[in-house]
Amino acid sequence: MTGAVLKTVVAEHLGQAGSIPVRLRQTCPMTPVGGVTLPDHRRSTPRTDDVLADPQLRLAVQRLGPVLVKRFVTDALAACRGGIIAPGDVVATALAGLPHTVTSMRAVVNATGVVVHTNLGRAPLSRAAVDSIVVAAGATDVELDLAKGRRARRGRGAMAALSAAVPAAGGVHVVNNGAAALALVTCALAAARDVVVARGELLEIGDGFRIPELIESMGARLREVGTTNRVRLADYEAAVDDRTAFVLKVHPSNFVIEGFTSSVDVRTLTSLGVPVVADIGSGLLTPHPRLPDEPDATSTLRAGATLVTASGDKLLGGPQCGLLLGDKALVERLRRHPFSRALRVDKLTLAALEATLIGPTPPVTAALASSLGDLQARALRLRAELLPVVKLFVVPSEAAVGGGGAPGVPLRSVALSLDPVLATRLRTGDPAVVGRVHAGRLLLDLLAVPPEHDAMLAEAVRRAAHAGEA
Repeated sequence: MTGAVLKTVVAEHLGQAGSIPVRLRQTCPMTPVGGVTLPDHRRSTPRTDDVLADPQLRLAVQRLGPVLVKRFVTDALAACRGGIIAPGDVVATALAGLPHTVTSMRAVVNATGVVVHTNLGRAPLSRAAVDSIVVAAGATDVELDLAKGRRARRGRGAMAALSAAVPAAGGVHVVNNGAAALALVTCALAAARDVVVARGELLEIGDGFRIPELIESMGARLREVGTTNRVRLADYEAAVDDRTAFVLKVHPSNFVIEGFTSSVDVRTLTSLGVPVVADIGSGLLTPHPRLPDEPDATSTLRAGATLVTASGDKLLGGPQCGLLLGDKALVERLRRHPFSRALRVDKLTLAALEATLIGPTPPVTAALASSLGDLQARALRLRAELLPVVKLFVVPSEAAVGGGGAPGVPLRSVALSLDPVLATRLRTGDPAVVGRVHAGRLLLDLLAVPPEHDAMLAEAVRRAAHAGEA
C-alpha cells in the first residue's frame, strides 16, 4: 500500500472504531524525551497475531487468502508505529485497503471509443458467457457423456455451436488464439514445403510478432510474391509448383494501403490448384452491414477457401481463441495432429465460446449495433446528471473497431467532453475509467460503454471531480 493510498484509507475510515475489539482500543503509552513526555507509537502498536484474530479479518482471509490479508495488516501496523493512525484504527485501515478479489487485474470502463481494445483485454464477454465460465470452473462433463458414462469428445457443445454458426464450414476446430490457428495449419501442412504469400500481406500482428517469422518457425519456406502495393494472379502462378503446400491470403487487419494498389481475391486464387488458407483475423463469421469491407468466414469459405483461420476475441465477441474452419477431412487432420495438443483450449474458453455463439448478443455486437440517436440520448442524460458537479459537453466522436478489425473505418459516436485534468483521476479511480485525450479535451466515448454501466460511469466522474476539490 503506497503512502498516498494509505492516507486516503485512513482519512475515510478513522472514527470507525465501533467494530474494533476492545483489546485494540488502547491509549498510546507516553515516553519521556528530554524532559518532555511524548507518545511511544511503537509500544502501543498491537501484535500482528492479535490483529489477524479480528473476526472481520478472519473472514477476509477465507475470501482472499492469508498472504494478501497479512500484507495489508502489515502496512496498517507500520502506519501505527509511525504515528499515522491510532492503534484502534489498525483493523479498519487494513480492511479498507483490501481489494475485492485476489487478482491484481482491475475492472475498467472502456470509454476510449475503441470497441475491441487490445490493451483492455479485447472483447468483453457477455453475462451469459461469464455465467458459463462459473459453471465450467468446477467439475464438469467437458469430456464425459453422462448418459452413457463414457468419455466424450472434448468441447462438443462449443464445436456444435460453431458449426451451426458457420454452416459453410465442413469441419471446425478451436485452438488457443488466432496465431496458433495459423501455426497449426503451417506445421501440419507445410513443414519443409513452401507457403506462397503476397509481400503486402506479411504483417506484424502486435508486440513485435510477425506473420513471416511465425510461418518460418513452423519449418515452412516462405515464397513471397508481388510488391508491397501490388500483386497479380500471374505472380502467384509463377511461384506455385509441386513444393507448394498452400497459398496464404492474409487480411491486412491493422493497416490500410491506399493509392496505386492491386490484390487477388480468394475466389481467383482457387484457380491455382493448391489449397488456399485465408487468415481473416477479426473473427467476423457472417457479413456485417456496418463493416462492408471486412472479410467474414462464411463468405470466404463460399468463395472457395480451403481453410479459414480467425480470432474469437475480436468481432465475434468471445474469449481468446483461434478458429479453424473449412474442409472437413483437413480440419480433422489438424485436430489429430500432435501439435494440436499443445494448443488446446481449456474448459473455461469452451464454455464462454459456446455461450457467445448461442447466447444473447455479446457486448461487441451490441456496440456495433448502437444507433447515433441512442448514444446522443444517453450522453444528454449523463450531462444533465453531472452538470451540478462538473462542467462537461456532449460532442460528436469518431470511434473505431480496434483489435485488428476494420482498419480505417470510422464509427460515428457520441462522447462526453471534460477537462483533461480528470483523465488520471478517472483512470486510477474505482472503477477505473479510461477515455482518450483529443484536442486538449478528455473524451469519454459511449460506443463501447454498455448502457447498464452509465450509472457507474457517472459515479466515477463525480468522485474524480470531488477529488479535485479536496
